[in-house]
Amino acid sequence: MFADLKEKWDAIEDKSTVFLYGGGAIVAVWLSSIVVEAINSVPLLPKVMELVGLGYTGWFVYRYLLFKSSRKELASDIEALKKKIAGSI
Repeated sequence: MFADLKEKWDAIEDKSTVFLYGGGAIVAVWLSSIVVEAINSVPLLPKVMELVGLGYTGWFVYRYLLFKSSRKELASDIEALKKKIAGSI
């Protein structure tokens, strides 16, 4: 496993970009944790956010998971997204 990782690391030409993306990801996680802590400190806001989450979950289940045709649509959307991310489109 380490040999495979070393080969992939050696194949990367611009190693500074990898460090920049990694550092940016760490900063983004840190900032998002600060935002979540700030939201949780407001007395009524966490309960409102829970209601929004439950509402969205209910909508998602109704829209994509309840009926067979919508499940097929969701599966095709996910496959299209995978192809787009992989770069085959």
